[in-house]
Amino acid sequence: MTIYSQHANRGKTQILASYQGLDGVVSSTVTSLGDSRLAAPIVDALNRISALATVPVSVHDRRERRSGYYPSEHLAALTDPAARAGLVSGAHSLWYEYVCLRLHQALADLEDALIAVPDTIKIAIRAELKVEEGGLRTAVAEFSGQNSGPETDNSRHWEFGHAFVKHDDGMDTLNHETREQLDRREAGITAEEREQAVANLRVLVTAHSRCAGMWASLDDPCSQIFAEPYDSDGFFVTVQAPVPGDDDADGSWEIEVGRWEPDDPEEEYGEHSSATGSTVIRCVLPTSPDTDDITGLLRFVGEQPKVLAEWADTRVGAALVGTAFVVTKGYES
Repeated sequence: MTIYSQHANRGKTQILASYQGLDGVVSSTVTSLGDSRLAAPIVDALNRISALATVPVSVHDRRERRSGYYPSEHLAALTDPAARAGLVSGAHSLWYEYVCLRLHQALADLEDALIAVPDTIKIAIRAELKVEEGGLRTAVAEFSGQNSGPETDNSRHWEFGHAFVKHDDGMDTLNHETREQLDRREAGITAEEREQAVANLRVLVTAHSRCAGMWASLDDPCSQIFAEPYDSDGFFVTVQAPVPGDDDADGSWEIEVGRWEPDDPEEEYGEHSSATGSTVIRCVLPTSPDTDDITGLLRFVGEQPKVLAEWADTRVGAALVGTAFVVTKGYES
């Protein structure tokens, strides 16, 4: 329910909190720092935390054509470090658990950003999170007709369906389209299948977040990472989790190495006008990988993009160089 920003003022950098008050948008100073470089990651993390905490309690849960509400238990994590483990252990729904995972990452990023600042700044930021959590709890309780306890001075206005936040976390997590995509993914699946799908999502999203650079994209937080590092000579790799509810799939994770081939056979790669990607080798994994497995694979590819060409020549039954992943099928070009 708050948007954060930084502004220079008399040689210092102010961190401001802007929110809807009774008479319009109001801004107040959270704290001030002497170095704008220290303020920037704090402001970024606060904006993500506010958006990820606010949006789930501001939209309807429309899975299976109903009109329910998402939980508010995640709000406790804003001020209680012990509650943060709950952000990565639930199985309510794919989108809600995706948001909770991003919130967990944002809170960790904030803690990292606070390491370099004085204790007085840390106290001010944590006091701000307390205000944010308290305001949301009070507003949501009043909206739902629950007894919110002792009356509090809640100067920050919250309205269901109209979250006052900076939505863009860089991953489209809070977009309506993302929520609908993940809702479709879990349509008709069992509770056990949803729990496994959430676990797979956490592996993919966390592994992707640990790999810096634009060469790896989270094409689908529920099922696929696509990685094509610079200087890979037209080779790419995809990491695919089982798609929940897909009766045609065998329920296994897969790693594929592919290559772009020019559509015009007379053209050389790199000078082509258009190209089509095709799978060269596939590794069907016997068990589900953990986050470190996928992170290690992606980092290896990012650091040594030429290895993809070597992987493409791996025979069936042999492991990809530098990994424990065994090729189970090859495709003739």
